[in-house]
Amino acid sequence: MQNALPTEQYELQLAEKVTRLKQLMIPFNAPEPDVYRSPESHYRMRAEFRLWHENDDIFHIMFDQQTKQRIRIDHFPVASQLINNMMYSLLSLIKDNQILRFKLFQVDYLSTLSNKMIVSLLYHKKLNDEWTADAKQLKAALEAQGFDVQIIGRASKTKIMLDHDYVDEELLINGKKMIYRQVENSFTQPNAQVNIQMLEWAIAATQHSKGDLLELYCGNGNFSLALAQNFQRVLATEIAKPSVAAAQYNIEANNIDNVQIIRMSAEDFTQAMQGTRQFHRLEGIDLSSYQCETIFVDPPRSGLDDDTVKLVQGYNKILYISCNPETLSQNLLVLSQTHDIKKLALFDQFPYTHHMECGVLLERKAITD
Repeated sequence: MQNALPTEQYELQLAEKVTRLKQLMIPFNAPEPDVYRSPESHYRMRAEFRLWHENDDIFHIMFDQQTKQRIRIDHFPVASQLINNMMYSLLSLIKDNQILRFKLFQVDYLSTLSNKMIVSLLYHKKLNDEWTADAKQLKAALEAQGFDVQIIGRASKTKIMLDHDYVDEELLINGKKMIYRQVENSFTQPNAQVNIQMLEWAIAATQHSKGDLLELYCGNGNFSLALAQNFQRVLATEIAKPSVAAAQYNIEANNIDNVQIIRMSAEDFTQAMQGTRQFHRLEGIDLSSYQCETIFVDPPRSGLDDDTVKLVQGYNKILYISCNPETLSQNLLVLSQTHDIKKLALFDQFPYTHHMECGVLLERKAITD
């Protein structure tokens, strides 16, 4: 089945998102948004598919969200061209291999603009040495076809890596190459081309900033490293261990010497900054030495919790990237009491869906007599 995208409707769906964002921002006297387009197809760098076994055939499927009917997927124009190429090659090689095929129920793909990818094979069975031997042959066959691929096998309480569980992405940010290690099963920005535009917008929005930057929810350092050029120092927090390890690698790989990553949740860090709790993880780090006039937040869809909103209000500048404009609006009801929106952007990370990513730069209101 060829699952075509309605590319002729791209401009209309983007215009509808712009209208919706403007309406949400009316109460906050926001400026006109900068609008950043997505490629109209092959824009998503990650994809997950269930597998359907039918006699001698095996194919990718997805389920219709309304009818729950399974849909065969042979071509998936949402995903990168690299994923599409791999989908065909992978199943062609697995189809006649009973060891690799048996009880295989899902395949997860992670691709990069640097033509590297991870393929994770998920099973309802135990994986043994026989599986590993055949998986190595699979990897060699894919490499012979020109793929730069990592193969990972997953089963209950089991994870087998043939080499690594990561790939190193290379993004060209304002003409400069930056390296970002991406770890299997950890968060990465799904739309790489839009991510580049987000990073460039954030760099432009924070030009000529003073002092240091505090970042909450830093992930693998996606924004931290790009923004480091605009600040004396960057202090960033992240709770997920694989993401912290990737961020530390990325700091070294990009020769950046002014970024400090702390493995803490935003909620715990808020308590540390407020002095209500002490944490062993902060031993040796003098928080009082940081002169953070700007804070950057990129929270989950639920937005910022009440305590973090209060913390954020203590900074002169707030750079807020949101994957949910509704929860952003809820946070802005409080933040707009002390800050004004100076810049607004819409990033079309998720074309042909109601989801959108947006960014706001807020600055503390001027004190008037």
